[in-house]
Amino acid sequence: MPNLNEWSTSRLLTTAARLVDHAWNERLLDIGITHAGYTTLGVLSREGTMTGARLALAVHVQAQTIGKTLEKLERQGFISRIRDTRDRRSQRITITEAGLMALARAQDIERSLMTGEGLESEELRGLLRDIVVELAPQRSKSVPTAV
Repeated sequence: MPNLNEWSTSRLLTTAARLVDHAWNERLLDIGITHAGYTTLGVLSREGTMTGARLALAVHVQAQTIGKTLEKLERQGFISRIRDTRDRRSQRITITEAGLMALARAQDIERSLMTGEGLESEELRGLLRDIVVELAPQRSKSVPTAV
């Protein structure tokens, strides 16, 4: 194992995020979604119907990235996409009843995944929130506002 004490904070953070993502995806496989799909369903459940561009901003990814996630979710029947009547280039994305059930199952997995000493500490959560708040505005400047 490498000497983690020599790693930069950003390398530790990205490696930890990747490992959490892999653990998530292994457990979410039974539901038929990935961690990205879980995040997307969560946003749609909370925020309601929205365009792909707005959804990409909400989950902090590029429009192309959200497109791949949406394709998978639509194939599973977890979302529906309808052409926007006001802007034919845009689609309105909605979570389905099956998507709500998948989201509930994924939330159960989330509760069990991150149990363990220190993983749910408020100090760690606060530091991670600070990173997201600091870096998210920089990312949103590079994300297009329309699909």
